Amino acid sequence: MRTDAFALRHLGPRESDLNHMFKTVGVESLDQLIFETIPDDIRLKNDLNLDAPMTEYEYLTHIQELGKKNKVFKSYIGLGYHPAIVPAVIQRNIFENPGWYTAYTPYQAEIAQGRLEAILNFQTTVIELTGMEIANASLLDEGTAAAEAMALLFDVRTRDQKKNNVSKFFVSEEILPQTLSVLQTRSTPLNIELVVGNHETFDFSTDFFGAILQYPGKYGQVYDYAGFIAKAAENEIKVAVAADILSLAKLTSPGEMGAAVVVGTTQRFGIPMGYGGPHAGYFATKEEYKRSMPGRIIGVSIDVNGNRALRMALGTREQHIKREKATSNICTAQVLLAVMAGMYAVFHGPKGLQYIANKVHASAVTTADALNKLGVYQTNTAFFDTILVKADAQKVKAIAEKHEVNFFYPDAETVSISFNETTSVNDINQIIAIFAEATGKDKITISQLANEVMVPENLVRKSTFLQHDVFNNHHSESQLMRYIKKLERKDLSLNHSMISLGSCTMKLNAAAEMLPLSMANWNSIHPFAPIEQAEGYQIMLKKLEQQLNVVTGFQGTTLQPNSGAQGEYAGLMAIRAYHLSRGDNHRNVCLIPASAHGTNPASAAMAGMEIIVTKTMDNGNIDVEDLRAKAILHKDNLSALMVTYPSTHGVFESAIIEITKIIHDNGGLVYMDGANMNAQVGLTNPATIGADVCHLNLHKTFAIPHGGGGPGVGPICVNEKLVPFLPTNPVIPTGGSQAITAISSAPYGSALVCLISYGYITMLGAEGLTNATKYAILNANYMKARLDEHYPVLYSGEMGRAAHEMILDCRAFEEKGIKVTDIAKRLMDYGFHAPTVSFPVAGTLMIEPTESEDLAELDRFCDAMISIRKEIEASTKEDANNILRNAPHTLAMVTANDWVFPYTREQAAYALDYIAENKFWPTVRRVDEAYGDRNLVCSCAPIEAYM
Repeated sequence: MRTDAFALRHLGPRESDLNHMFKTVGVESLDQLIFETIPDDIRLKNDLNLDAPMTEYEYLTHIQELGKKNKVFKSYIGLGYHPAIVPAVIQRNIFENPGWYTAYTPYQAEIAQGRLEAILNFQTTVIELTGMEIANASLLDEGTAAAEAMALLFDVRTRDQKKNNVSKFFVSEEILPQTLSVLQTRSTPLNIELVVGNHETFDFSTDFFGAILQYPGKYGQVYDYAGFIAKAAENEIKVAVAADILSLAKLTSPGEMGAAVVVGTTQRFGIPMGYGGPHAGYFATKEEYKRSMPGRIIGVSIDVNGNRALRMALGTREQHIKREKATSNICTAQVLLAVMAGMYAVFHGPKGLQYIANKVHASAVTTADALNKLGVYQTNTAFFDTILVKADAQKVKAIAEKHEVNFFYPDAETVSISFNETTSVNDINQIIAIFAEATGKDKITISQLANEVMVPENLVRKSTFLQHDVFNNHHSESQLMRYIKKLERKDLSLNHSMISLGSCTMKLNAAAEMLPLSMANWNSIHPFAPIEQAEGYQIMLKKLEQQLNVVTGFQGTTLQPNSGAQGEYAGLMAIRAYHLSRGDNHRNVCLIPASAHGTNPASAAMAGMEIIVTKTMDNGNIDVEDLRAKAILHKDNLSALMVTYPSTHGVFESAIIEITKIIHDNGGLVYMDGANMNAQVGLTNPATIGADVCHLNLHKTFAIPHGGGGPGVGPICVNEKLVPFLPTNPVIPTGGSQAITAISSAPYGSALVCLISYGYITMLGAEGLTNATKYAILNANYMKARLDEHYPVLYSGEMGRAAHEMILDCRAFEEKGIKVTDIAKRLMDYGFHAPTVSFPVAGTLMIEPTESEDLAELDRFCDAMISIRKEIEASTKEDANNILRNAPHTLAMVTANDWVFPYTREQAAYALDYIAENKFWPTVRRVDEAYGDRNLVCSCAPIEAYM
C-alpha cells in the first residue's frame, strides 16, 4: 500500500472490498462494468496527458514555492476590493472548518438550522446597513449583482413602459469598470440599451426604465443622490445603487435616499481578496419586488409544533423551477463567504463597524491633509475611504512599487488611493514618503489620525442599525467561538456522513487541497494588481486551464464564470458571439431536451434565445427523431443544443454522437452541461461526443467544497471555433482575440478556490482521475444492486447499468400515504442527508454516492434505505400518525415526558444499531413551508414584530 499516494486517501473503496462489490453488481471486473456502462464508440483510446501525480507533501511544498512568486504589496487599489482582516476566530472555526465548508445548499431545512441562522444574520446586516426591506442570501459578486438589479428593474417596469418597449438603462460614469463590463454583457441579449453618462446632467427622459449609481463613486467622491432618486421617481425611473457596505456604517443609507435596489460586495467584511474571489455579493430591495428577486431568501417560519424554524423562502422563485420564464439563472449563492461576512458583523457589532469605518475614513483624511501640505492636491470634495490626488502617475508608480505599494492610476496625472481596515499610521507615513520622494519635498511625519470629517453633515448616517441581540452579545472570542459551534452542531455536513445528492456530486474536499487557501501569498493579492506581481497565480491558473483542456479534449478555457449557472450563460454567449462574427445574426433558436436542468432554459432566455423543447422518450433518453425534426424545421435559425451528458437521468445515451451531428449538420453548435462530468473524466469527454463548449462545475467534479450553497466555480472549455470569444476584463485583459465583455467582476473569477481543483488534479494525475470516475460508477451501481429489489430504479443504460447516479421511483408509495418528502425527512433520523428530491422527476430520489465513499458508508446508507422501505410497508394511508410522516424526530420529542406515538422512542431515534454511536439530532421538527411564505420574514427581528 503506497501510503503517500493521494488517490489512496481520496478514493473510498479499498482494494480488499472490490471482489465483494463486483459480485454484488454482477461483474468480473471494473473494466467489464465500465464497458457495460459507457458506449464503446465514445471511449477515449489514450490516457489523459497529464503530469505524474504529486504526493500531498510534494504538492504542499510545490504550492508554497509557487506562492513565493506572488508579491504581496500593500494594496490601495480599491475598485471594490480591499485588504480585510479575517478575525482569527472566524478563520479557524468557519473558513477552515469542514463542518461549515462541506455542507450542501439548505434544501433540507431541519438539518441546516445553523447555516440558515448564519445567513439570516447576513441578510439582516445587509437590510439594516442598506436601509432596505428585504435582502437575499448573497449573490456571486458586485458586478453580477448589479446586472441582476438591472434585470429586476426591467422586469418590474410599469404596464405602460412594457407596452411602449421602454428599454434604456442609465449607468453613471462613476460605476466600477468591471461592473460596467458585466452590465454590457447582460444587457445586450435582452435588448436593454445602456446609456453611460454624468448623473448630474441626466435628463430623466421617459425613454428610461432604470438607472444605477455608485456610492461612493469609483474614485471615492461621495454624492448626495436623494435629489436624483426623487426626480427619477417622478418620471417612473427606478434607481439601483451599488454601495460600499463598510461606508454605510458612516454614510446615509441608499434606502433612506429612496433607492429601489442596493447591491454590492461584502468582501471587506472579513473576506480575503484572493485575487478576485470568492466573495459574497449582496442584493437588497423593496418587499414589493420579492417575486422578481434573483437568488435565494432565507425566511423565518415555524415547525409542526409551532416553534421558530428557518428555511429557504418562496421556493417558486427558484430559477430552475421557473425555467425559461426566469429573469435570472442564479440558483446558487456564496454562502460560506456570506456566513463569514455575517459573522464579522456579529463579532464587531454596530459600534465595532462604526469604529472600523471611522478609522478608515480618518486614515484617508489624514493622508489627504498631509499630501496637500506637500503640494499634492486632493480633488474629491467629499469622500469616505478613497482620495484622488494630482501627481505624475508614472513617477509615483515607479517609487511606490519600489516600496512594494500599489495605488490605482486612472490617468497620467492622477493617483487614486483607497484605505482599508489594515491601514496603520506607519502605512500612512510610508504613503506620504512616496509622494515626498516623487515631488522632491521633505517628508512629513504624522503621529495620529485626524478628527476631521470629509462628509457633508446631511450624508452622515443618523439612523441606528444592528440593534438585535445577536449583534451585541458575541464580542469576546469565547462568546463567538461558542456561538459558531452552537450553529455548527445544528447542521449535517460531510464530516458526519455521506451526502448522496444526485447531480450535485458531494465528494471529499481533501485537507491538502484546502490548506493553501489560508496562505497569505495566495489570499492577499488584489485582482487588479499588476500581473507581474501575481506570477504564482498566473502559472497556477494557466496550468489549471491546460489540465481542464486535457480533461475535456478542448483547446481553450476561461475560469471567469464563478458558478455553474454563470458557466452556462458564458457558453451560450460565446456561441452567440460566434454566430454574430459570421453574420448569422438570425441564429437564435436553442433546442433543450425536456429532461434538462432547469437552469438551462433560464440561461438560454438570458442569452436572448428562443427556446424549443425536444421530447424525452419513456426510457428517459432524448427522442432523436423529434430532435432531428425540430433541428431541420429551425435549421435556418438554429443556434445551439443544450445537452447534459450523461443525461440528467443518470444514463450514457448511445445516440449522443448522432445527436450532436444532427445539430452541426443544421448549422448549430452544441453546448454540453458539465453537471455530470464526474462520470466522464478519463473515460470519455465533451470533445469526443461532439460538443463545442461545456461548462464544468469545479464545486462538483473537481472538489471545491459546496460551502452550504457556494462558493461555486463554473469555467467553460471550448473548441478552436470558440476560443476567440472567451470573455475579457476591462482592467486586466483576458480571453480571446474577439473577446466578449465580462461574465463576472474579477478577471479570473473566484481565483483563490481554483487552487483546490489545481491541487485535486495535480495530486491525482491521469490514473487517479480516471479511477475516480470508475469508482464513482462502481459505487453507484453497487448501491443500485443493493436497493434494486426494494425501490424501482427509474432509468438505466442499455445493459442495465447506471452512470454515476440513479433515480429511485417512490411514487407508488403514495398508496400507503407516504410521499418522497417523508422518506427524505426520515433519513435524518438515520443520520443522513436526503438524496436529491423530485428532480428531474417528481416523486423520486436521485442518488449519487461519488468515488469518495467507502464500502461501510455505502452499506450504512443502503441499510437505512432498506429499513425505511420496511417502515413504508407497515404504513397505511389512513394512519397519519406514523413514523415516516412524523419524521424527523428531535431530541425534545424523544425526551419529553409524554409520548403519544404508536411506535417506541427507540424505533424513532435508533432504528439501526450504527446510529447510537454517532447520533445526529435535527433541532426542529418538519418546517411549515406555506406559513413561511405567507408571513415572509427574512431578518433577525423577533417574529412578533411582523404580526
